[in-house]
Amino acid sequence: MRPLLVAFITALLFFLQLRISDEFKDYEDDARFRPYRAVPRGLVSLRELGWIGIGAALVQLALAVWLNAWLVWLLILAWLYLALMSREFFVPDWLKARPSIYLASHMAIIPLIDLYATACDWRVAGRLWPPGGLYWFLIVSYFNGIVVELGRKIRAPQDEERGVETYSALWGRTTAITLWVAAIVVTALVAWQAAMRIQFERPVIGILVLLVGGCVIASVRFVRRPGKGAGKTIELASGIWTLLMYLSLGALPALLGA
Repeated sequence: MRPLLVAFITALLFFLQLRISDEFKDYEDDARFRPYRAVPRGLVSLRELGWIGIGAALVQLALAVWLNAWLVWLLILAWLYLALMSREFFVPDWLKARPSIYLASHMAIIPLIDLYATACDWRVAGRLWPPGGLYWFLIVSYFNGIVVELGRKIRAPQDEERGVETYSALWGRTTAITLWVAAIVVTALVAWQAAMRIQFERPVIGILVLLVGGCVIASVRFVRRPGKGAGKTIELASGIWTLLMYLSLGALPALLGA
């Protein structure tokens, strides 16, 4: 029970820290183009968010020491990468001009978080290195991050905002949705490989067929009828995809004794 608790709380706090980091990075653009958001409106300050992020780090550190002090090394690794991301790897203009590299570099934090979460199990169990099949799962988590990131930044023309760099605005609606579907297909193929490592490929294949089919239908509808709010369907589909992907490779096999 302790490993599960530590993994869940630490991962949750990592995503809080990612959100806080985004608030710092986007402050100037938000103040200029999105004054309706919480920080520009003064509902919360960057200073307050900074202290919340530090508090979250202290909780993460305490939990790591409580469970297994070796986990602190993985925690530091994830913190360092998060810090580099918050500084845009010290090349913000270069990255901003290359959205594909920006996306690819920032999504690497997701498998680092998952590596830490899974280490709460395999390291506590006495392993020095992760199980061989885990690498496939980490690749799945990387592409899941790309699916979510693309999905939340694809919008209908009526929903585009000045100063907000969505992928549909950068690449065009059709190209952006095509890349989203491509990321889903790649994730599905990698998930199949991960499922084979735990002898759970048949249930996962069934789930993948349904999920890929549903996402393709959503993408076709978005391209054909890009009405106001249509992008929310893609964002919702991305969330459902990610949730069911993790359940099919983690919780479901554990519950069924795979």
